[in-house]
This record gives sequence, structure tokens and C-alpha cells, in this order.
Amino acid sequence: MKTLVLVSGGMDSVTALHWARQEHEVVGAVSFDYGSKHNHRELPLAAWHCAQMSVPHDIIDLDFVDRHFASDLLKSGGEVPDGHYADENMKKTVVPFRNGIMLAIACGIAESRGAEALVIAAHAGDHTIYPDCREPFMQGMAAAMRKGTYAHIELLRPFIHLDKAGIAKLGAALEVDYGKTWSCYKGGELHCGKCGTCVERIEAFALAKMNDPTVYESVA
Repeated sequence: MKTLVLVSGGMDSVTALHWARQEHEVVGAVSFDYGSKHNHRELPLAAWHCAQMSVPHDIIDLDFVDRHFASDLLKSGGEVPDGHYADENMKKTVVPFRNGIMLAIACGIAESRGAEALVIAAHAGDHTIYPDCREPFMQGMAAAMRKGTYAHIELLRPFIHLDKAGIAKLGAALEVDYGKTWSCYKGGELHCGKCGTCVERIEAFALAKMNDPTVYESVA
């Protein structure tokens, strides 16, 4: 099946890109520059993986998100909080309806390029604080994409029943270079080791019993 892949440059989406290349014909990958504090760290890595696989890669500018949306994940927002994803304060990093916006744009690109499906790396651990990562939302978007396109674009979510440790194990089997991925929401020179995405990354490698190639400023 001809597919387009959403690739941020993080662990999950890079693994999804490798999975899609094994299971389908990848016609392209799309990343979004929406003004997050870590976009400048992850987008070059998304481009790197696509180049390694000779996959056409586009970065779509969504600068209006940083200007008009309220989230501490954005450059216009406050400080990214430390803590675990399960903590209440991590809701401050939610960008309202981010996946809905990105999926809508990517769906249009997919149909324009003759693709039959779109791959997103939403996984079982995302649902804690992100309403637009939960399976009921994904089912609704999938229905809209099928009904709203002549190509009846399918929304593939191969990791929806996996946690991040499961994704890491799959990525190891696919020979993903996780040293060339970025998670930290703070977007510094190194992963901070304390924000929700860093804590989740550390836990994922530990639970998967895998070597963590990441250099952290400190570990929570």
C-alpha cells in the first residue's frame, strides 16, 4: 500500500517510518514546524532518517500555531514543567487539537501524491494527557479521512496498542538508530532528563532492557 508517514524526529515516529518502509511502499514523509521549543532539535533528525532511506521529506510551516495557541510546549508559552506524563502539570504541554490539524493537512498531501494511507505513531501511552492521541479520536479522524477523500485514505496507527517500551523493542528489531532521535520538550543542547518526554524515554529503554544512547543533563 502506498503510504505517507508523519515524522517528527522522535522515537515513535522514526520507528513508524522504519515500520512503514518494511510493510508498505512509502511515497513520502511529512514533518511540521509549529513553533515548539524542540522543533529545531527534532526536525533535522527527521530529515536525516528520511535521507538515509531515500524517502522524500517535506517540512510544513505551521507558524500560526505558536502565535495563536496556548501551550507551554510552544516558544510563546511558559516553561516546560518537569515530571511524569501522569502528573497533572504535564497538561500544560498539550497543544490543542495538534494531531487533528496535522492529520488533516497530511491527508490532503497523501491524496495529492497518490497515497492510499497515512501512518501516525500514536501509541497506548499517549492517551494519559493527549485527547487527540486516544483511539476514539483516531477512529473519528480515520472515518473523516476515508469519507472526505476520493482515495478513501486509510489512517494506519500500528502502535496504538503498544507502549513506548514495546516501540523501542520493535525499533531495535528494525535497526533504528535511536541516537539520532530527539524527545526532550525543552529543546536544549542535551536532553534535560527531567521533563515528561525525557522521563518516558528513560523508562522505555529501561523496561525494554535496551541500551539508552541518549546523553542527559541529569536524570530525575
